[in-house]
Amino acid sequence: MSVLLAAENLELAYGELSVCRGISLEVNDGEIVALIGANGAGKSTTLRAIAGLLTPRGGAIRLRGEDITRLPSHERTMRGIALVPEGRRAFPFLTVRENLELGGFKNRGDGAKVKRMIEGIFDMFPRLRERASQNAGTLSGGEQQMLVLGRAMMSEPTLLCLDEPSLGLAPLVVRDIFRTIRTINEGGTAVLLVEQNARYALDTAHRGYVLQTGSILLTGTSAELGKDPRVHEAYLGRAATRAEAQ
Repeated sequence: MSVLLAAENLELAYGELSVCRGISLEVNDGEIVALIGANGAGKSTTLRAIAGLLTPRGGAIRLRGEDITRLPSHERTMRGIALVPEGRRAFPFLTVRENLELGGFKNRGDGAKVKRMIEGIFDMFPRLRERASQNAGTLSGGEQQMLVLGRAMMSEPTLLCLDEPSLGLAPLVVRDIFRTIRTINEGGTAVLLVEQNARYALDTAHRGYVLQTGSILLTGTSAELGKDPRVHEAYLGRAATRAEAQ
């Protein structure tokens, strides 16, 4: 597999507050890679930097070898990076269809293609077809998560960045969302996944990185990380037992 995305020795900060130091990671074509760690470990900050919402103070980000460290977020979208942010963030006063149309902005000159793509999203999420004319703000949390996933896929990404897709959702909905993430990946889209539920993350991803207080503590295949006693004790203990019980 060839390297799709490489982050090299990233130094990330908000103003004078340093958040991440020496972050280096890779995502290969066709992979799902998970970032796991406690709240405040720097997972979302790393994702924001990769998506272009935060400019690194040091280090580099490369997409297929091209340095995109200083490239604005909309240019990264045109090059194939899509972000689904934490908290879903659908446009609440626009309909489901209008949200999806905005996701297909780069193909705005080809209305027929945008319509075909929306039909593809409706095939993936039949519930969205039923609610195509509803304002996004009236949808349930699970339906909004489907919508923002679909909106991101409308930009035809080669790398889909997901920030806490299970947050605030019922267990059955979470299961459906992660099943869809696998389907998206099987279609050829690489996924960089930030997820608080380490069990779901490692069950879904091929490889992972464990972040602790702004630095990478561990890396390995999902199977290797799942067997590591430090990961098991910190992230797969009681939480895993509760998740399995559900």
